[in-house]
Amino acid sequence: MTVCGLAGSPLLYRLSKPAQEPWSLTGRVPDFLNIRKSRESMELLCLERNYWTGSMRRCNMQRNHLIKCAMDSSYSDMANDPTAIFPRINMRDPYKRLGISKEASEEEIQAARNFLIQKYVVHKPSVEAIESAHDKIIMQKFYERRNPKINIKKKVRDVTQSRVVQAVVSRFCTPSMDFIIKTSITFMILGALTVLFPTEEGPTLQVAISLLATIYFIYDRLKSKIRAFLYGGGAFILSWLLGTFLMVSVIPPILKGPRSLEVTTSLTSYVLLWVSSTYLR
Repeated sequence: MTVCGLAGSPLLYRLSKPAQEPWSLTGRVPDFLNIRKSRESMELLCLERNYWTGSMRRCNMQRNHLIKCAMDSSYSDMANDPTAIFPRINMRDPYKRLGISKEASEEEIQAARNFLIQKYVVHKPSVEAIESAHDKIIMQKFYERRNPKINIKKKVRDVTQSRVVQAVVSRFCTPSMDFIIKTSITFMILGALTVLFPTEEGPTLQVAISLLATIYFIYDRLKSKIRAFLYGGGAFILSWLLGTFLMVSVIPPILKGPRSLEVTTSLTSYVLLWVSSTYLR
């Protein structure tokens, strides 16, 4: 056979079909190839991440270096400037002079003093003003530590916010103004009758009326007979015990007469019964 002027043997020169991969017939890619491709993609992702992480780190380092250089140059220029004067040099309040609050700690005071001294180190009057304010504050802190003041507002707030006081206060509420006026007039009339018409046996009738009035007013507010009797009886007993203790041990006798103790105790108990019948929840 002759091909383009060249002689060739058909046995030596044959057109052979290239060999096919064994998985090309089935159309399915083996698992090890998938594993190899996924491993290569993971390596590429790791390389890209490392590249971007390194770039960000270099950018942050350069930015911090520039900021540090700018701060150093500004502070060095300020420290070397002989015309830099402390603007609050004539301020009388040492706390305002240093730019701190009166509740500042010793560390904050020392930090403010060091910062201002370093800033105005060239100007001697500024340094003296800063040192003077620092010394005044330190001496004042030392004096307050040696002679502590009693904070009345804080003490009252602590007492009012205690659990016992909160529990007692929660048992009272403010009714309407008409109800307050009604109970006030009732117990004022009982007090006037007790003072104007004292008997040899004492104000027994007025005391009994005060007990009934207390029970009635509590029932009128709470609409519960059981609570009215319990609260009224308890308030009556407690008011008489407390009134007797106050008249005998604390308060000197105010009224004169053979029954002055009983009358004064009755008036004290009327006040406590009025509070109970008007504000007790």
